[in-house]
Amino acid sequence: MTDTKIKCDGTPAGHGRCMMSRRRFMLYSSTAAAAASTISLSLLPGSAQAATQKARVIGYPRKLIAKVSQLKNNKPLDFNYPDDHVSAMCMLVKMGGVQAGGGVGKKEDIVAYSYLCTHQGGPMHNTYKVTDEHRTLGPCPLHLSLYDLRRHGIIVSGQAYESLPQVLLEVDGDDIYAVGMLGLIFGRNKNLMDTQEA
Repeated sequence: MTDTKIKCDGTPAGHGRCMMSRRRFMLYSSTAAAAASTISLSLLPGSAQAATQKARVIGYPRKLIAKVSQLKNNKPLDFNYPDDHVSAMCMLVKMGGVQAGGGVGKKEDIVAYSYLCTHQGGPMHNTYKVTDEHRTLGPCPLHLSLYDLRRHGIIVSGQAYESLPQVLLEVDGDDIYAVGMLGLIFGRNKNLMDTQEA
């Protein structure tokens, strides 16, 4: 009587006898995938239906922050927006004729931004710089993030990965109003805080 055991020791005589063929592997894996998807769909009935949600529109306050005639080129003016909380520290600056994204005024060179770095909330007071045609805020004292105020406050260098929140401005005659925010203020999960949170 001969031994009917299959050798799986890696010798040429036993090669291929204990291995699964590609065809069998594809057959078994596709069957297993189909079974798993059928089971998961049967466990979650109706999960593919979307619920109707109403849009939530929140209006920012319209706040008078300065007069165009009182601004001096490249001299920042401090203010708080959209509320008076310590995290709402902002700056307004007329960039001396250098046009900016979101800029207002005749030369579109008046912009406003949050003073808080988007990386870890480092305060950037007194860091506005003019270098040739460049206008920057920073570097942040914590990790040296630097922002380009001509291009909606995008990050130029440093650890931050988000643009600096820009205050949306509106000019009415000689008055400059803050009317909204572009970006999330550091440390908040929403820009408009409830009065009890402030």
